[in-house]
Amino acid sequence: MHDRTTSPAAALTAADLVTILSGPGPFTVFAPTNRAFNALPPGVLDSLINDPAALSNVLLFHATSGRQYADQVVNATGFTMLNNASTAITVNQSGVFIEGSQILVTDIETWNGVVHVIDAVLVPGPRGR
Repeated sequence: MHDRTTSPAAALTAADLVTILSGPGPFTVFAPTNRAFNALPPGVLDSLINDPAALSNVLLFHATSGRQYADQVVNATGFTMLNNASTAITVNQSGVFIEGSQILVTDIETWNGVVHVIDAVLVPGPRGR
């Protein structure tokens, strides 16, 4: 059964990405809400936690190099993420989306980059490989 107590922080630690993302950067991170992680199908997060390479690939698909602020994101067609996969940005009357995930909160400053909160976990697909 899926352990809903597995947190995004635990996932970062399991993938050994804390060191990378706490480095000098700068980075832009598209960070899913806890609700987005909890919305994953049962067993998916636990399966990723048990496969550090797959987990790292998914988590690196949420970050890109440089500081990409909202005004840059809205004018971009996509980004190359830290896992070297590409993403698509879509803008329509409903909002701004990265890979179909809506950007909910923008431009949260961190010492080494900027964070945008999104409503779903991004999963690299064949297009980005």
